[in-house]
Amino acid sequence: MSTRPPAIDGVLETVLYARDLPRATAFYRDVLGFPILAGDEKRFQAFHPGGRQVLLIFQHGATQEPSPAPKGMIPPHDSTGAHHVGFAIAAELYEAWKAHLSDAGVAIESETEWARGGRSLYFRDTEGHLLELVTPGICKRPAGDLLG
Repeated sequence: MSTRPPAIDGVLETVLYARDLPRATAFYRDVLGFPILAGDEKRFQAFHPGGRQVLLIFQHGATQEPSPAPKGMIPPHDSTGAHHVGFAIAAELYEAWKAHLSDAGVAIESETEWARGGRSLYFRDTEGHLLELVTPGICKRPAGDLLG
C-alpha cells in the first residue's frame, strides 16, 4: 500500500460482554461511577467513562443477530472470555482509587510501576474482565507520552 490511511481520532467505543447485565451495570455505575448514557436491562448499557469515550456492556449472546439502526443495521458481534480495558486516572488519584476499591470490596490483583513513571492498578469486574487504572507516563507515542 503506497498511500497513508485517513486519520482516526481515537477509540470511541469499547465493548465488554456480561452474562449478568444488571450486576455488571451496578458495578460500572456504582463502583466506578460511570454515568449511564443509554440502554436497557436485557440487551446493553452504555456508560460514559470520561472524555469522548463510551463503554458498552452487552448481554452475552444478545448481539449475535444483526440489530436494526435508524438508517442501517449493526452487524452481529459477540465474545467470550476475560478481556482487558485500561482507564486513565490522574497520578494524584492513584491512592484514592486504591482506597475506594478496597472500601467497595474489590480485590486489587496487581500493581505495576512502569519504567517511564506511570503506575497501573489491576482488578476484575463482576464478569472477570481485567480492568486497569493507569496514570500518565506509561509509554511513549509519536506525539509525546501516552496519558501524559
